[in-house]
Amino acid sequence: MCQHLASSVERSKPVTPSAQGCEDCLAIGDEWVHLRLCLTCGHVGCCNDSRNKHASVHSREAGHAVVKSFEPDEEWAWCYADEELVERVPTFDGESPPRHLGPPDRTRPSGPRRVRRPARGRRR
Repeated sequence: MCQHLASSVERSKPVTPSAQGCEDCLAIGDEWVHLRLCLTCGHVGCCNDSRNKHASVHSREAGHAVVKSFEPDEEWAWCYADEELVERVPTFDGESPPRHLGPPDRTRPSGPRRVRRPARGRRR
């Protein structure tokens, strides 16, 4: 097990998730597949199966090596630096959501609905 994951397995303090979804996708109005929680700072990003891969982008840019799954009933962690997996890390309250957090529903337009009305004065 790499040094980064060993530190994560031995940690005694929780991290606070930055958002209840991919923080970056929420900001730009995009979607994600699964979520990852940075065990250094709590950034919530989308997985590498998602279009934007925000968790791995965050890892590279911030230099934070380890994420854990931010999905219910999953306790594994991944080290981006050493490309290594550990099947179980301590999970503290709040570090796993009670249900899968999908992107906001984009099927309904936001704002007032426009209703078409027949043109006045026209006869058929």
